Amino acid sequence: MPEIIAPPPIPVGKIKTFGNIGEEYEVGQALRQVDDGDWLVAIKMIKTGESAEHRLTHILDDPAAR
Repeated sequence: MPEIIAPPPIPVGKIKTFGNIGEEYEVGQALRQVDDGDWLVAIKMIKTGESAEHRLTHILDDPAAR
């Protein structure tokens, strides 16, 4: 049986941007851990409402939008 690993703290509900001038997105829930130990997290694009996945390490590096 595979070991169940809990995701690290995720800033769910926070509004972030891709870098300093990128699009705004809202952080969602952790989806799954990837092979390198990072986590994929659900995000929602503010402008379009589109759903996507983004690496947690990038989310933590991205600046707050508001």
